[in-house]
Formats: sequence, C-alpha cells, structure tokens
Amino acid sequence: MQDQLADYLHFLRVERGLVTNSIKSYDQDLKAFNAYLATQQLTDYQQVDRYVLLNYLQVLDTAGKSRNTIIHSVSSLRKFFQYLAQMHLITSDPTLKIDTPKRAQHLPQVLSPHEVEALLAVPKVETPLGLRDRALLEVMYATGLRVSETIGLKLDDLHLDLGLIQTIGKGDKERIIPIGDVASDYVNRYLRDARPKLVSAKRRNTYLFLNNHGGQLTRQGVWKNLKAQVRAAGIKKNVTPHTLRHSFATHILENGADLRVVQELLGHADISTTQIYTHITKKRLAEVYNKYHPRA
Repeated sequence: MQDQLADYLHFLRVERGLVTNSIKSYDQDLKAFNAYLATQQLTDYQQVDRYVLLNYLQVLDTAGKSRNTIIHSVSSLRKFFQYLAQMHLITSDPTLKIDTPKRAQHLPQVLSPHEVEALLAVPKVETPLGLRDRALLEVMYATGLRVSETIGLKLDDLHLDLGLIQTIGKGDKERIIPIGDVASDYVNRYLRDARPKLVSAKRRNTYLFLNNHGGQLTRQGVWKNLKAQVRAAGIKKNVTPHTLRHSFATHILENGADLRVVQELLGHADISTTQIYTHITKKRLAEVYNKYHPRA
C-alpha cells in the first residue's frame, strides 16, 4: 500500500504537474487514511468498500475535524481510488457510492470603512518600509488583488498614468484593474522615496514590493506585517490579507457596483463565487435596519 501511494504521488508530480503544496495535501490526507486502515487491520486497498469509507469519515467527524477538512479528505480519496481503478489495482471504485458532504458556508470577515482607515494609517510613511507597507495596503484595498498577485506585481505591470495595473491571476488569466488616485499616489511615493533605498546592488529585480534585503516581498512577510498592523490599529477581528480583498468587494457592492463588474475585478471565473458578497451586503442591510428603524 505504501508503494502504491508513493507511485500515486509520483503520478501527480510528473503526469499531472501538480505543485508541491498540492501534493503534500494529498499525501497528508492519504497517509491519515492509511493509518486508519492499519487500525482496522486492512492491508490492501482491494479490501476497502463503502462501509470502510463511511466509518473513516465518521472517525474524522468524531475527532472534531471541520466540514471542509472532511470534504477535502473525500476529494483526495476519490481521486486516489480513481487512479487505482484506472491502473487496475482494484476491481471497483468504492468512492462511487460515497456522497461528498456539502461545503459549510462561512461569510468572509470584512472590515468596516472606519477600520480600513485605521489600518491604513498605521504604517510610518516617513520610513522606507513604512511607506512600502502603506503603498501595499492601499493597493490591496483599492484593487482587491490576492496577496499572491500583489507580491507578484512587477514594475512593468504598472500603468499609473492611465490609472491601471495588470496582473496574472488564477489559471494564468491576465486582467487589467483600475487603481484609485490615493493608492496610485502612494505607489508613486514608494517608487520615488522608498524602493530605491531597498534595492540591493547584488539582488536587483523587477518586482514592485521588496523586503528589507532587496528581494521580493513574500506572502509570509505580508502576513507577519499585517498581524502587527492590525494589533496597532486596535482591530479585534481575525484579519488576513484576504480580508482586504473581501472588504474591497463588499464596499464597492454596498456603494452600488454591479455584481458582474465585481466578478471581473476579482478575477472570478464563475459569478457564483462572487455572489457570496451579496449575502454580506444583505447582512449589513439587516444590521442597519435593526439598529436604526424605530420598530425593528
């Protein structure tokens, strides 16, 4: 069984071309399943049937695993057993008789406009790193870019004279996004006053946002800085870089933007992904109603 799992992971890497993080995720799910099979004294995937799978999912649920974690495990098992069937290592696929649990719907955390202003005011723009952080936060809130898209911006992606930036999103899809005057101004200030001080003579690169060693700013760096900035702003919510993206989408919808426009700005392939923000704005309407209507 261990050999078959190793062959499958090799298949994902070589034939499917999956990235390392995706392969690690499959590996983790399937090793956990193998550990369960060992407790049941099952030594061959041919012995796995619908009831073994259902019992395993029950074990995950009893252990307090989240709905989305269980859904991911089902997906990993389904793809693995499909592979085993295609390779004729099992005679039938037991996952065909298993329904995938429905994904739990969680409304994303959103900052209020006042909280956004408080967060943006934290970086000390008199310093190179502070000006970089202010420019980065302004760009993320003004455009709704994912953190990976933001740190991936290059100097050639900026068209500030036109009020636009371009990015490569999921699925290698390019999109061009408007950037507001305030964010554009801070990016220009960063390019003029801060970035030249961060550039290393030994590590010249074309990325827009640099770390204090002159290299490309990383996702981890953005997360670490943001956590400190959120604390300094006195915000009690669990804020991540994606929170700024959610806040961007919610605020422009609340101010009358069309859902299709928001879909294009966020780079969503399917508008159903964008529609979750309509639930947020409806929740906001209800909160305002309950707070201000005399008979609420």
